[in-house]
Amino acid sequence: MLRYIIRRLLLLPLVMVGVTFLLFLLTQRLSPEMRASLYVKDARQMGALEEVIEEYGLRDPVLKQYGRWLGGVLKGDLGYSPSANMPVAKAIKEYLPATIQLAVITMLLVVFFGVWFGASSAVHKDKWQDILARFISVGGFSLPIFVLGLLLLMVFYGKLGWFAPGGYSFQTDLVVHGHSFHTYTGFLLIDALLNGNLRVFLDVLSHLVLPAVTLCIGSFALMVRVMRSSMLEELNKEYVRAARAKGLSEWVVVYKHAGKNAIIPVITLASIQFIRLLGGTVIVETIFDYPGIGRFGVLAAQQLDIAGILGFSLMVAALFVLGNLLSDILYTAVDPRIRLE
Repeated sequence: MLRYIIRRLLLLPLVMVGVTFLLFLLTQRLSPEMRASLYVKDARQMGALEEVIEEYGLRDPVLKQYGRWLGGVLKGDLGYSPSANMPVAKAIKEYLPATIQLAVITMLLVVFFGVWFGASSAVHKDKWQDILARFISVGGFSLPIFVLGLLLLMVFYGKLGWFAPGGYSFQTDLVVHGHSFHTYTGFLLIDALLNGNLRVFLDVLSHLVLPAVTLCIGSFALMVRVMRSSMLEELNKEYVRAARAKGLSEWVVVYKHAGKNAIIPVITLASIQFIRLLGGTVIVETIFDYPGIGRFGVLAAQQLDIAGILGFSLMVAALFVLGNLLSDILYTAVDPRIRLE
């Protein structure tokens, strides 16, 4: 196991270099003058773009420019992001906790309800429970996420006024940036509890409801389908029939024996979906004006923020490699028969 983990971790830098180098090549399609304009902070500098080009070496060979950027990354310097008006590393540190909060809440809902509905659907095959689960699954999977998000926003914010977009209200913003509120972890939900401020906690949680439900519907639908198929396959195997013949209770047969094996494909799906969420759910964060890492990635792309795009891509590549490694390790915890070699 240790050798396997070390091998996978050694591949991490190669993956990140490959991803960022391909994106760096794409940015070279922009002229040096256009790329130089991204570093301009004063309108008076627009008449001296050649000086900016010389200062940042924008006419140097691609490998030299990429090597310069990569050398900065190794020193912890990801560059400056004009779209966020701050260093890229600071932008990621500021925006990522909000996305982690959203991803964790979403996945808790998805895994709990998805596994329960999927297993129940398989156990009650072709009965009303199965029909209902399949109807919800197909409906949720077919409904575009941007349509669902806009509908929820229109009903629960526009009509009912229950939940507002954004990360938190203006009143909470004043409290969070005040002297009496201490930031311990960067996660507002946790920091609100540590500060003993229930009002801030409930406000932040209420702003998470609509984006979390929107993300949950699509992921939940896929989770139900995978869990149902996996459970049906396990229930038709010999060891299940043998367990029933021994007189074991149906609950033990279904959830202790068949369920434990059926959950393995769900682990793969859940880990991939969770990492995708951590990488930033661009559409949902844009619809609800949620201050997450996905919205930062969108702003960086819209404003041709090369440093922001590369930093965002570097983070996503690292998360995907580490997420896949974590799912492989979880395999062995769930099913000891699986060995990583």
